[in-house]
Amino acid sequence: MKAGSVLSKIKIVTDSTVDLSSSDLREHGIEVVPLSISIGGATYLDRVNISPTEFIEKMQASPELPKSSQPPAGAFLELYDRLGSDGSEILSIHMTGEMSGTVRSAEMGADMSEANVTVVDSRYISKALGFQVVEAAEMAKAGKSVSEIVERLDRIRRNTRLFVVVDTLDNLVKGGRIGKGKAWIGSLLKIKIIASLDGGEYTPVAKVRTKAQIVEYLAKQFADDVKGKVIRGVGLVHAAGHELASKLKETIVEMTGYDKIGIEDTTPIISTHTGVGAIGFMYYCE
Repeated sequence: MKAGSVLSKIKIVTDSTVDLSSSDLREHGIEVVPLSISIGGATYLDRVNISPTEFIEKMQASPELPKSSQPPAGAFLELYDRLGSDGSEILSIHMTGEMSGTVRSAEMGADMSEANVTVVDSRYISKALGFQVVEAAEMAKAGKSVSEIVERLDRIRRNTRLFVVVDTLDNLVKGGRIGKGKAWIGSLLKIKIIASLDGGEYTPVAKVRTKAQIVEYLAKQFADDVKGKVIRGVGLVHAAGHELASKLKETIVEMTGYDKIGIEDTTPIISTHTGVGAIGFMYYCE
């Protein structure tokens, strides 16, 4: 069967940091390989046997930082072999390799698999990973080839922005996830950091003192970036930071009139790094 012909099906795989609802995943036929999370002496599979809300409660009660682990290569191998058993091609799109070994695990699984697998590092997390995954599923359904989809994902990636606001830097520092932000740590009393995820790692872009300043900064950034462009997707997620996320949404609607913005709990994998009270704001436009 010729690759890319209408007959060859392409199946889409991602990981549990994608922050898509189970109904979205079902609707698009997307398969998810979960990361795991250890907290309080127990290990859970992300969103399989622990929900984001349960996780936040456990994290607030735990004296130690939770640990997240990438799925083993064998979990990918098993899924790829099963999905590819009918001759389907597989496109496996994952969270940034700068923050997790998940994409490496997927590549190892792909190397061992009998199936024809293409692994893509999305360079993002959360809904920003979701933008690429959903588009890939829609294009696959429309009969596009893997190479056409991969080319399109590059474009989405270039047009995506992702901002993270953390209420406290404790988890990022403890988890060694700060990237270029190390120099800021000394001056962090009462300062809130707005960081972007550029090039796959957190890079501080602004220091502010109040939640109102966070909202103003992000809403203005969004309004400037989308001017004269088509907004293709917006994601707003939080780790017990619903109030701040709601305020940001309200302000964006007032400033731009764009209101197709859902607010959702982020995956435990992300809240482990950001700590409680964080929000993630991401969008892509062309």
